[in-house]
Parts: sequence; structure tokens; C-alpha cells
Amino acid sequence: IPESGHKYYLQFSTEDYRTGEDAGNCLATVLYPKKKSRPVVSIKCSHTKDKEEIQEEDNRFYQMIRHQSKPITANNIPDSYGNIEPALEPVWALAVAGSSSIMWEKSTETLGYFLAQVKSVRQWIRKDDFIEFDYTVLLHEIPTQEIISCHMRLTWLPGQPLKVKHFCASQGHGADEGSGAESGSAAGPSAGKGASF
Repeated sequence: IPESGHKYYLQFSTEDYRTGEDAGNCLATVLYPKKKSRPVVSIKCSHTKDKEEIQEEDNRFYQMIRHQSKPITANNIPDSYGNIEPALEPVWALAVAGSSSIMWEKSTETLGYFLAQVKSVRQWIRKDDFIEFDYTVLLHEIPTQEIISCHMRLTWLPGQPLKVKHFCASQGHGADEGSGAESGSAAGPSAGKGASF
């Protein structure tokens, strides 16, 4: 699009992260503006599960995390052999969801990111119903092969978008990249900014 940037039209299928089952199809448009800013994404998906079934799964997931006997802390997920302990799969799943909002913000037409590893995670005990975690995650930058370290704080309650605050330090891009309060969900990220942490 002259003066604006490149716009892409995508059609793709999705799968349930944990089970690998078909989760529906999506149509999306992605505009990469000429000026350096995050992509503009519009997405519509048809889901194979109804909303009640999704809410039930979210609630089971939430209750499993909420009713731990002590706060969750862990390092190196997956381990050096690529294994994830079954008890830490919920922690990894939250890291995947939260880091996707960082990757969306940092991605350009020529740079992409993948979650390589959770270096550390710590659960915070809250007095309200939200669950909250601090993560240090390593993102693999493509095609540079650089590993980017990001601190990420996630806050979540079923039925509400996952809230993500982050700060990334990168050797090649300076250490000043971060966000305020970002919200993300399967329905798509929002672009709200807030105070940093």
C-alpha cells in the first residue's frame, strides 16, 4: 500500500496447544507500517469448541494453578534435553501465551521470534483471585539467531485477557525496549499502554 506499508492476507488453521486437536480456522490481515511500529493485525477465527467448553478448560487450568500447596518456582523449562516436567506444563503454557504478545510487538517483516526457554519463573501469592507470575524468558530471534532475554510479569483471571508487562534486554537493539500493561488473548492483542514496572 503506497505510503503505508505492506499488507498481508492470511488463511490458516489452529490447533489446541496442549492436545494438538483442531481448534478452528482463521482469516487475518497484517499490515507492517513503513514507519517502525508494531504490526496492525485484524483476525477472525471460527472455533471448533464452544465458548462454554473453552471456559470450563480455562477454569480447570486456573484451579490447578491456584490450588498449589506453595508458590511455583522453577528454572530452565524445557531442560537441556527439551523435556518439560508434567507439573510445569501449565507454567510453560502461560509463558507461551504471554511471550506471544512480546513477539507480536517486536516482530517486523524481516524479524521473527520464538520462545526458546523459560530461564526462571516465580508465582506471586495475591489476596485477590488473580494469578500472577514473574518470568525470565529467552526469545530466539530469526534470522539473526540472537537470543533475547525478557522479563515478563503475567496476571490472569479466567474470562479476562492475560495482562502482560515486559522489559527486554538485547545486545544488538539496546536495552530500552519494553511495555507498559499489555493485554493479550486468543481473540487478539490490544494496543493499550500503561505505566512501566
